[in-house]
Amino acid sequence: MWLSSRSYPKLSKQKREREREREMMKKVVLIAATLLALASASKAADLKEFRVGILGGENEPDRLRNFACLADHLKQYFGFEKVALYPAADYDGVIQGLLGGTLDYAELGASGYAAIYLKNPNAVTPFLTYQQTDGSTGYYSIGLARKDSGIKTIMDAKGKKLGYADPDSTSGYLVPFTQIPKATGMPNDKFFASTQFNGGHENNILAMYDGKVDVSVDGSSGIGDFKDGYSSDTFHKMVSKGSVDPSQLVEVWRSPLIPNGPLVVRSALGEEWKKKLTDFFLALPKSDAKCFNAIAGGDFNGYVPVTPDFYRTVIDIRKQTIGG
Repeated sequence: MWLSSRSYPKLSKQKREREREREMMKKVVLIAATLLALASASKAADLKEFRVGILGGENEPDRLRNFACLADHLKQYFGFEKVALYPAADYDGVIQGLLGGTLDYAELGASGYAAIYLKNPNAVTPFLTYQQTDGSTGYYSIGLARKDSGIKTIMDAKGKKLGYADPDSTSGYLVPFTQIPKATGMPNDKFFASTQFNGGHENNILAMYDGKVDVSVDGSSGIGDFKDGYSSDTFHKMVSKGSVDPSQLVEVWRSPLIPNGPLVVRSALGEEWKKKLTDFFLALPKSDAKCFNAIAGGDFNGYVPVTPDFYRTVIDIRKQTIGG
C-alpha cells in the first residue's frame, strides 16, 4: 500500500502536494492496468481463432498430417472458428511466435522453453508434459553412428564430425554441447574435427546416415528396442516410416535424463484457458489414442502437470552456456 501524506506530518506543504500527485499517478496506472487486464480477459474469452505452433525438426508434410487431428479436436471441443497450424522451419520460429504473441499454443523442448523464459518469463505458461511408458517424465539425448564407421563409443569419434540438430534443441544441441565433454574430457570443438547444425533432428540423422557427419545427436525415450528406434522421438519416427535402417546404426553415447518438454499456452490468455486446455489434453489419450500417438510421436502413457520449476535446471544451464 502507498503511504498517504498523513504518514509524514513534518513534510512541507509542497512536499505533501508532490506525495499526493505521486499517489494519484499510481492510482491512475493501477486503473489503466486493471482495464487492460479486463480487456485482455474479454478478448481471450471471445477467442475465435486458435494458433498452434509446430516445432521444426521433421519434414513439414508429416508434421501437418500428424497435427491435423489435433486441430479438428480443438475446433470441435472449443467451438473455434479456425484452428491454424504453423509449422516453423526451425525452433526459433515457434519461439519468436510465442514471444511476439502471434501463437497461442505449442509443444516445446526444455531448451526452447528456457529460451523464452530467459527473454520473458511471463510470455508463456507450461502446463503439461509427456509421461513415458515407464512412468518417467524425462528422455535422453543419444549419439548415433553408422556401424560401418567403426565408431562404437563416443571416444572412437575423436577427430570425426559431429552433427547437431537445431541451436534451440535440448537433445539436439544444449545437452550434447554440455554433456559430451564430460565423457571425452574435452570441449566438442576440440574433440571433434568439426561440428555443424543440420537443420533439425530428421535432417541431422539423415546427415549421419548419408555419411555427411560421423555422429548425430537426437532425442530418444531410451525405452524399448533399438531396432524400433526405441519407443518415441525422431529416430523412432524415422525407423517407423522406413527412412533409416536401425540395423545399420549403433548408439555411441547417451546423456543423463532430460526433462520432457512442456506444452505451453500464451500467458495473456489467462488461467481460465490454461485450465480448459489442461482438461482437454488430459482427456485426449483416452478420447483419441491414435491422435495422441500421432502428435506425441511415439508411445507414451499420457500427460502430467508441470510448472516452470520443473525446467529450472535447463534454464540455468542454457543461461550459463549459450544464453537466451
